[in-house]
Amino acid sequence: MSAQPRLLPWPGPAGKPCYLVSDADGAGYLSRLADEMEAVQLQMGTELIGHARLLLRDRKADARELRYLSNRLIEALQDALRVAESRGGRLPVSVDDGPDQSSGARE
Repeated sequence: MSAQPRLLPWPGPAGKPCYLVSDADGAGYLSRLADEMEAVQLQMGTELIGHARLLLRDRKADARELRYLSNRLIEALQDALRVAESRGGRLPVSVDDGPDQSSGARE
């Protein structure tokens, strides 16, 4: 089994976080599906940024269009933050919490 549950890129019931506990080490069906969903979410966010730039340059854009854009940007940001949290939670944890003593580096 994996050491830590994976935060999935979609919410569970009532909008709560949904986690996957797997022994497939990221190779299982749900892990691959989550990877694909993350990629789609990030691509959609990138495309939305392009649309936002165009709409914000349009001086004729009305409040309704800007509200719609704001809501889509919020959704895209929520998706991106969930992806970042999920990926950050799967990073290996260093045993040494201090600065690298061999190179003389300091924080």
